[in-house]
Amino acid sequence: MTIAQPEPGGLLPQRTIPQRGGLATTACMETLQVGYLHAIAAASGCSLAQPFPDNGIDWHVSHGAPGHTVDDEVTIKVQLKCTYQTAPRPPGPTFAFTLDNDHLAKLARTPVSVHKILVVMLVPRRPEDWLRAGHDRLELRHCCYWINLAGHKISGRRRTTVRIPTTRIFDDRALCEIMTRVGAGGRP
Repeated sequence: MTIAQPEPGGLLPQRTIPQRGGLATTACMETLQVGYLHAIAAASGCSLAQPFPDNGIDWHVSHGAPGHTVDDEVTIKVQLKCTYQTAPRPPGPTFAFTLDNDHLAKLARTPVSVHKILVVMLVPRRPEDWLRAGHDRLELRHCCYWINLAGHKISGRRRTTVRIPTTRIFDDRALCEIMTRVGAGGRP
């Protein structure tokens, strides 16, 4: 019996690919991005609520802090999307992402009482490349990026391509900064 020894940095070496369940890849991608959002919310000290029925918005994220001036707790709405169409670590300052116009209209509406952001996760095409585990961490691959589309114009007949900035990595610090701006009466 051979026991896998960690690589430098504590990660276990790649093993043979196990037989995965029969869920559609898109369903698995949705579950993966929800796990990412939960991890970010936990590290940010935020609570999550899932509207039911969702009516085009996946999650409500709330953040309570004594520094907020508009209320003791502020909330944003989050729409999650996940794709392997754009390779992880896209080159350049932005990458393209296409939305149905009805969905973009909901995200682009302005003014609003509760701000909305779009969070797009880029993943490798193969599910066996999504995670790596080690004794000291779980790496979730690859990354989420966020954008506030308030005021964005619809340009296509049925779908519109938006540009997502690669500098807007969605992590715990970004979420806290978003909530601080919203808590001061600003936009995400």
